[in-house]
Amino acid sequence: KRMEGHRSKVWRLAISRNGQFIVSGDRDEEFIVWHGETGESLTQPTKAHSERITSLDFSSDGTVLATGSWDKTTKLWNTKTWEQQEDPFKGHKSRVNAVAVFPDKGWMITGSNDMMLHVWDLKTGVVLKKMEGHCDWNSSLAWMPDGTRLLTSGSLSDPTMREWDTTTWQQVGDPWTGYTHYIHAIAINPTGTLVASASDDNHVRLWRLSDRKTVAIFKHSSSTTCITFSVDGKHILSGSEKKMISEWLIPNDINSKARFCP
Repeated sequence: KRMEGHRSKVWRLAISRNGQFIVSGDRDEEFIVWHGETGESLTQPTKAHSERITSLDFSSDGTVLATGSWDKTTKLWNTKTWEQQEDPFKGHKSRVNAVAVFPDKGWMITGSNDMMLHVWDLKTGVVLKKMEGHCDWNSSLAWMPDGTRLLTSGSLSDPTMREWDTTTWQQVGDPWTGYTHYIHAIAINPTGTLVASASDDNHVRLWRLSDRKTVAIFKHSSSTTCITFSVDGKHILSGSEKKMISEWLIPNDINSKARFCP
């Protein structure tokens, strides 16, 4: 399945937790909302920021969409009207590359080129916690479904993934290694057993969370810039510099072997 409508490179993707919406953001500072089942566009391209959209995430109840941008701000959008609510969240000294809404906590975390991770109170806009992430850009963020862990990814000079305990905000274990190119985006499947990553090497990689091993690789014809899982966890959706979104079926034997380890 392919969804076309962007006028520039697709940089980020997000799916609401109930599967109703797919949202994609591009270099022209616009996002498009798509029907979660049919893939039909529900909105025209919406101008959201003054620079490219580099991050998207939904609140757990699906009522709010968060967008982050190279204009150093993060914004919240009402998913009934697709209009902006509240003032932009400001505080980073450089581009916002990643945003993730914490499940059921009313928190949001952002990652930036300033090497900092900020934890925000969604209602007040106050920064609750600041911490150093990667030794270069923080390129992407992803929560475990239960909110106990956060995964982050780095850029060309630090092409690793790191795991964080959200009760202490301390790093868990050593960084995940294996990449030599910029990691544009990461996503965790609904059961918290698989991690997908998109990179400048034109590949989508699927990792098993329990042992951090690569279990599948899907090849694009160009750099992959964004990634997300379907609500049922059986498919991966990825966007590329070709201005389109691709959908990949995860082999059944991979899903059956990937079990949650508490």
